[in-house]
Amino acid sequence: MDENQLKLTSSEIGTLWGEYVNGTATDIVNKYMVSIIEDEAIKAIFEDAIKTFEKQKKQIVTFIEKEGFPVPIGFTESDLFKDKPRLFTDIFCLNYLHIMTLHGLLGHSTALAVSVRKDLRDFYDSCDNDAKKMYHQTIELLLEKGSFQRDPLFYPAENPEFISSQDFTDGLFGKDRTLSATEMISISFNLKKSIMTKTLSIAFSQVAQTKEVRKFLTDSEKTADSQIKAFAKIMQDDNLPVPKSWETEVTTSTDSPFSDKLMMYHIGFLFQAAQNYHGAGLASSMRTDLVTTYEGTILKNLMVTKKWYNLMVKNKWLEQPPLAPNRKEIAKEV
Repeated sequence: MDENQLKLTSSEIGTLWGEYVNGTATDIVNKYMVSIIEDEAIKAIFEDAIKTFEKQKKQIVTFIEKEGFPVPIGFTESDLFKDKPRLFTDIFCLNYLHIMTLHGLLGHSTALAVSVRKDLRDFYDSCDNDAKKMYHQTIELLLEKGSFQRDPLFYPAENPEFISSQDFTDGLFGKDRTLSATEMISISFNLKKSIMTKTLSIAFSQVAQTKEVRKFLTDSEKTADSQIKAFAKIMQDDNLPVPKSWETEVTTSTDSPFSDKLMMYHIGFLFQAAQNYHGAGLASSMRTDLVTTYEGTILKNLMVTKKWYNLMVKNKWLEQPPLAPNRKEIAKEV
């Protein structure tokens, strides 16, 4: 069938809408960072990231407009205050780009999984290839700078083994076994994401322009910190190293380079995205203390998200995505 005869589905429009809003938010942060970065190698990767998104943004706009939907406002140059003092070190900027590239990879994969039309599948294929290229570049440079944090090393057993005791799941009453390699995937992933969220919350709270936004960001920093400590304790109990924090990579500047709207949205995005990763961690956990920790973390994130939603709506900062037709309201108009 001719792809031009296929209308985009609700899921396909939804992914395009999300890619645009999330992409423009990250793009504004990237544009600020490239303006303060002094290291030429790091600056070059950011310049590439900005050019890549500009290309993707034009394609997203074309898709949305051809379907007759309004293009989201997202985030624009009005959310970036130029010529402001440095808020982050160069190495934090590189770590930020690496973590956000991971988000992009996962987002593109989800978008591809719900796309049917060939031109849209081709688009997300290209986005995925761009993100994989950026992923490799950020890791290589972090390794070169001696700043990439690898996950803990395990040592091989002599032979494969089967679980032989119910105690394998017990992590609360003193009979706990050590962490498995499959559990470490989500623990490490979630720790790194929480460390990023905490660091950005600290930086944004320093420069927020209103008290209510500053309070929310301070509270989100405390929530992220509590989650870091919970997972760090589980690793430390098994004598495993914990990823280092990045708080010292934030300067003491109090002059904001971003609008409060952008900073609020960014932190909200990170907490909402974290729910997916915590859910995956919960599903892969076979120790009761891990299950309890993930459940508590998910509940705390929901509370943060609720406060975030209320504040975003109050300030008219939250764009409404396309909605399904309200058949009851349409019937009333007849």
